[in-house]
Amino acid sequence: MKALRRFRYWHEAVLVFLLATLLAFAYRTDPKFLALASQVELSAHGWELALLAIPMLLIVITGGIDLSVGSGLALCAVVLGLAFKHGYSPWVGAGLAVLTGTAMGALNGVFIAKVRVHPLIVTLATLAAFRGIAQGISLAVPVSGFPDSFLGLSTNTHFGLPAPGWLFVLCLIVVAVVLGKTPLGRSIYAIGHNETAARFSGLKVDRIKLLVYTLAGCAAGLAATPDGWPWSSAASAS
Repeated sequence: MKALRRFRYWHEAVLVFLLATLLAFAYRTDPKFLALASQVELSAHGWELALLAIPMLLIVITGGIDLSVGSGLALCAVVLGLAFKHGYSPWVGAGLAVLTGTAMGALNGVFIAKVRVHPLIVTLATLAAFRGIAQGISLAVPVSGFPDSFLGLSTNTHFGLPAPGWLFVLCLIVVAVVLGKTPLGRSIYAIGHNETAARFSGLKVDRIKLLVYTLAGCAAGLAATPDGWPWSSAASAS
């Protein structure tokens, strides 16, 4: 019993159990579902969400929330599509998308960390604002004709994973090291545990909160690829 009480990963164990149960049920329903080729094909449509989940983890640890990240993703994708439509290289458009996402995340961070508005209120407002801007400037007109070299970022696989998958793995390792081995990671946990105590301890709470929300916006820009999230459909997504 004492060993069970000392076990620190009950939440993770429950999630693993639920996942294993789900996979067992799927295998019984259709064994082809668990085939490697099927899983690779399915994963191609999920790496963007996985990228968004990493900075969201940091935000949740600090006790915050970001409801606007999906709308931010749509707006970044629209910026990418419009840049290409007006004759710019898709790589330039991708850079503009990342800059747009970073600016949106920083905007959320300023209102949350500096103006001290609750994250739920701020990101609910920016959710509607980003989505409205995306729909307004796109006019629901799709953009196509991206070069294969650019589309290949999300379709070509390397050692079984596409580029977004490897980017996710790299970001996951970096965040795991930061949270577990650095003063910044300890500070993020401290803010989520007791923000007032963290401020009295001399931690740069506002700066850290601004950082994590900016990272969320940057991730939205990185995830706005023309293949994984078609920019026209993302702009109209709810």
